[in-house]
Order: sequence, then C-alpha cells, then structure tokens
Amino acid sequence: MATPMFRFDPVELPPEALVLRAEVRDFLKEHQHLMGFSKSSFNRDFSRAMGKRGWIGMTWPKQYGGQERSAFERYVLIEEMLAAGAPLSAHYISDRQSGPNILRYGTEEQKQFFCPKIVAGELTFCIGMSEPNSGSDVSATRTRALKVDGGYKINGSKLWTSNAHRSDYAILFCKMTGGGYDETDRHAGATQFLLEMKTPGVDVRPVLNLLGEHHFNEIFLTDVFVPDDRLLGKEGNGWNQLTSELAFERSAPDRFLVLFQMLREMVRMAGPTPDKATAAALGKLISQLATLRSMSLSIAGMLHEGLQPNNESAVVKDLGTRYEQDIPVVARQLFPTEPELEAVETYVSMIARSTMNAPRLSIQGGTREILRGIIARGLGLR
Repeated sequence: MATPMFRFDPVELPPEALVLRAEVRDFLKEHQHLMGFSKSSFNRDFSRAMGKRGWIGMTWPKQYGGQERSAFERYVLIEEMLAAGAPLSAHYISDRQSGPNILRYGTEEQKQFFCPKIVAGELTFCIGMSEPNSGSDVSATRTRALKVDGGYKINGSKLWTSNAHRSDYAILFCKMTGGGYDETDRHAGATQFLLEMKTPGVDVRPVLNLLGEHHFNEIFLTDVFVPDDRLLGKEGNGWNQLTSELAFERSAPDRFLVLFQMLREMVRMAGPTPDKATAAALGKLISQLATLRSMSLSIAGMLHEGLQPNNESAVVKDLGTRYEQDIPVVARQLFPTEPELEAVETYVSMIARSTMNAPRLSIQGGTREILRGIIARGLGLR
C-alpha cells in the first residue's frame, strides 16, 4: 500500500488579491502610529476600523456580515498586517477560528447573533481549551458539563487563555458528566459551548509572561450555567469540532511571521554588502520563510476548496515555530548584544523581546510533540 502523502500544491495569487495588497498597505500607512513589534497588541478601535473596511470575516457569507471574498484575499490581508506589526489581537481569534467554527457548527440564531458583531470588530473571543496538568493533551480535559434544566452546569479550569480578561466570549471545550458516554474513549462526551465571560462563576486570573505582560490567564469555572442555546454544535461532537477549529489556528501565516520585525531589522543591520557568513545566515532564514509561505498559501488554497487540511496545518505549525525560535538565536550570533527591554536602540529591545517570546511559540496551538504525533498519524506511522 502506498504511503499517504501530504498535499502542498503551488498556488498563484489571483489578481484581486494583489489589488487588495495595495489597499492594505495604504491603510497601514494611515495607521502607522499603531504599528508595533507583533500582532499581540489589543486595540478595539483598530479592529473596528478594519471592520468598516470589510476586512474581518471577509470570506464569510454576506448574510452574516461577510464579503464572500476568497481565502487568498484574506491571506494577503493577514500577511500584510502581520508583517507590519498591526494590533490585531482584539479580533484575530474571532476572525481566524471562532467565527468559522460558529459558521460550520452553530445554529442559525448563533450565526445571526455572533457573526455580524465579529465582522464589525465589536465582539472578542478567547479559546477555552488548554488546562492545568494536561498541556496540549486536550483530550485529557477535566472540565465537566452536567445537563440541567434549561442548560448546563460547568465546573473546571482553563490555563494560558490569551486575552480572557478582555474577551466577551469563549468557545469552551469540556466533557459531559453522565449521558452514558464510554469512559475508556478519551474523546467521548467532548462538547463545546459559547460562554459569555461575564457569566456568574467565571473567575479570570492573570498569568504574567516573561516580559511581565498580562496576556495569558487562568480561568476558574464554578457552577457556571450555560443555557441550551449556547451549546455549539452537538453534544458529544466536540472533538471533531475542535480538530476542525485547530486547522484554522495552525495554518495561518502568524505561525511564522510573529518575529518578522526582528528579521527585517537584521537585514537592515547587515546592510547592502554583508560579509559571507552574515549573507549565508540571513539567506537561509529568508529562503525558509519563502518555503513556509508557499506551504501556508497551499493550505489557504485547500481551505478555499472547503477541505480540512489538519495534517498539512500541523506540518506548517511545527516547522514555522521552530523557524521563529531560530531567529533570535541567529540574531545573537550575527549581532551580539546584551538584551534590554527598555533600550532606546530598536535592535537591542527587539532581541530581548524576541528571545523571551520564543519559548512559548512551540507551545501555543499545540506542542511540538503533539503536532508530530498528528503528522506521524497522517503518514500512517501510528
């Protein structure tokens, strides 16, 4: 039997995507004062401005506020925004995966309620997935939902939840208590809910990162009531819904463009006539970037066709985060300096920020070990 192969077809961007690229660059020039080191900055006004341009949920059906534009146009938009360090954090998760998950599995009422608000840049989602003591092993979740009159009572906790303290809603992953599910099946009873973060019993506590920033959170859920109409999809189908959602999360260009500003600064410092060693090191990074971009564009093509490239997304995420973790290492080798966050010199502060950001890159969206297990399964090796 032939070994299954992953699909990475070459893709050429359509003319409308190239036209959009020019529009996005003009928009970014108008908002140059808001650009930073990466997309992690949270700015609802910037998200609303993008919403007015029709640049959030742009591939979604028009009946839910979308523009029905191609996955390639969205790719170009995101690529330009990431390269510029635009503050996308307020809407990025909603646009990248929460909205598409609702469109695929939600009821008509849920689509009508959530999607137009997301498109307008008015509604922020976080991801209630990872937990203490389970890491990226989402199937080991201990958060439990019990069916009660009119809805569900939920108890448990979540960890590393980005922007939970700023978000309006979370797509919460948990397992059902009771219901006759097979306890030996680690995916049995898995269910997703649309959780309003202001619901009584939701306690959000900060987890500071190495930079001293409040980006991550731990969420404690104590007898939290979620009504029946906020069940997402079908009870017990949460694992299939989750893996579909992760394809969106792992395939986007943010899996290899987070430290693009650092790479750009390295090229600037090298100048037009770098020595051979510097040219070789930077050339390797740039060629890797071009390859990852080609692979990611191929995945955009598959999403455009309505496919679910789970295996291909795992490959891009694994290679992309390893690539990004290499960037600060190469930077310190080529242009040695003592990292200092508050330094006036751009490169010195960048090297500090990128060095302290790098460890988390191979954890978020699934650890390297989890991803390689998915890849091995896709190749028929396990």
